[in-house]
Amino acid sequence: MENSRLISIIIPVYNRARYLAEAIESVLAQTYRPIEIIVVDDGSTDGTADVARRFSETVRYFYQSNSGCSAARNKGIENTLGSFFSFLDSDDLWVEEKLSRQMAVFDSDENLDMVFGQVSHFYCPDLEQHKREKQLNPTEIMPGYHAGTLLIKRESFLRVGLFDINYELGEFIDWYGKAKEIGMKSVILPEVVMKRRIHSSNSVLNRNAHVGYVRVIKAALDRRRKKND
Repeated sequence: MENSRLISIIIPVYNRARYLAEAIESVLAQTYRPIEIIVVDDGSTDGTADVARRFSETVRYFYQSNSGCSAARNKGIENTLGSFFSFLDSDDLWVEEKLSRQMAVFDSDENLDMVFGQVSHFYCPDLEQHKREKQLNPTEIMPGYHAGTLLIKRESFLRVGLFDINYELGEFIDWYGKAKEIGMKSVILPEVVMKRRIHSSNSVLNRNAHVGYVRVIKAALDRRRKKND
């Protein structure tokens, strides 16, 4: 593989056997090459490992004891070969042109650090109606400042550092805040690049998730105060 153009895609997964194959297939369907796919199993107890191993010819599989999404992403990063990183949650999907469109932007601006895109949402087909009413599906396309839309240069990511394993939720918001603080240059595409699945156990749509995000915001404010002191 030509590592200067190689994109390493990291998929952290915990007990998502029912969705993982679709996520991997959406990466394999990308019109861009070369890519490598790294699945990090965060101690799953369902059939996740079996699903990942069905793709053994195209997917590098790693297992770790349950340590959280941040630790799983970090383990994936430590095993990458590419000069670009991208991330996909195991229950979400990419559109086929995601990586091609984003790499075209990098090709037009050598000073760019990272590219995002838009997000659409869809209900999991087996999500019951009363649960759909609790987990409302946003109908509009939304700006995707989200790990699942990101494509970033390896050297740029490492300037910010790995994900903070102390956050169960909001770890990407924390990371992105640090990236903005050091002046990294980003672009967000007008096209949808990721489809987020709405199901009964979406962590980011859980009403209890706000406590985790408050911790992230407080940490950012503390860094800002320290910098200004």
